[in-house]
Amino acid sequence: LESELLYGVPFEMSEQAQSKEFVIPIGKAKIERQGTHVTLVAHSRPVGHCLEAATVLSKEGVECEVINLRTIRPMDIETVEASVVKTNHLVTVEGGWPQFGVGAEICARIMEGPAFNYLDAPAVRVTGADVPMPYAKILEDNSIPQVKDIVFAVKKALNI
Repeated sequence: LESELLYGVPFEMSEQAQSKEFVIPIGKAKIERQGTHVTLVAHSRPVGHCLEAATVLSKEGVECEVINLRTIRPMDIETVEASVVKTNHLVTVEGGWPQFGVGAEICARIMEGPAFNYLDAPAVRVTGADVPMPYAKILEDNSIPQVKDIVFAVKKALNI
């Protein structure tokens, strides 16, 4: 599914990605930014917010590894697990409601898998507010995750 909130948002495309032979593998996440302190996992629009938050946090000495899931079924949990083993912290970010969300599934899989033993703190979820999507722009901005919310969640996960 595509996010209509991404319509009109420009982003860079490599020459390779613009070729006719380019194919994105289904079920394979992409590490958008390497980091050592915390793993940020997102899909769709929140990936851009995570990259912005990682830039803000890097100025404070916190290096975030940003993972773009690209697909949620199948989900590349192996990439997430490897990152959590490396960073020892996990923050998931999604635009949907907290209940039954992608972030909840990622947290469950990490807690049920081998990476759980590497976590130094509980995983933190950043989600949309549990309300119907409002029409007014200011209310919409307050009901979906913003960069400031991700920065706050990372600091909470790292206890700083």
